[in-house]
Amino acid sequence: MKALITGASSGLGADMARVLVDDGYEVILVARRKGKLEKIAKELGENVKVIVKDISSTYNCIELYNEVKKEDIDILINNAGFGLCGYFSESNLDKELDMIDLNIKSLHTLTKLFLNDFIKKDQGYILNVGSSAGFMPGPLMATYYGTKNYVVSFKSALYEELRRLGSNVSISCLCPGPVNTEFNKVARVKFSIKGEDSMNVARYAIKKMFDEKLIIIPTFKMKAAIFFSKFIPRKALLKMTYKIQEKKTK
Repeated sequence: MKALITGASSGLGADMARVLVDDGYEVILVARRKGKLEKIAKELGENVKVIVKDISSTYNCIELYNEVKKEDIDILINNAGFGLCGYFSESNLDKELDMIDLNIKSLHTLTKLFLNDFIKKDQGYILNVGSSAGFMPGPLMATYYGTKNYVVSFKSALYEELRRLGSNVSISCLCPGPVNTEFNKVARVKFSIKGEDSMNVARYAIKKMFDEKLIIIPTFKMKAAIFFSKFIPRKALLKMTYKIQEKKTK
């Protein structure tokens, strides 16, 4: 089997590639940073191919698909994405639009293109990397939380469509809490709770993807937080989330 992973130059993307290669899969790694991709490819050996591409544009997503469609991809992992912290009224519009392009439009486009191929051959796995942020509002990270809410809702709808079609294609969504990756640096935040080990999350995510789990939440702590958030009044939840986000900026 062969997997394509976006955002694969570091963090969860790179670790999921390591897990799959260790299990005997071929992987195609996609990211913007050529040096980091080549370093990972050298580490992982001959079962790895790298494609240096910025997939934040729809055109580049289509170009990527056309470049690999003859590779007979079995697994698509949409991992590319980033966050931004601060008051919405003060944050940079260009960065927010770039985030929407990458976190939503690119994931949407690649899912659409590969899903059609998977449906035709009636097999394949799609793993969209969301976040625990996808289940709640996020003052001080409004755009990021909004993009992850889209990912969770989008994936859930596709899951039911595939079930109704009687398709053997599996679609899952990984929704971790804080993970020790470069996300913090890019978003300019520091998590107020200890982040999970990236490799542990990657192993769990790959296992549950093959188990065809709909929502993949790696830790009991985060599962409990998401569950109990459903019973908290919306305004109270907003206040709690704001306090959590505020701590990240200090």
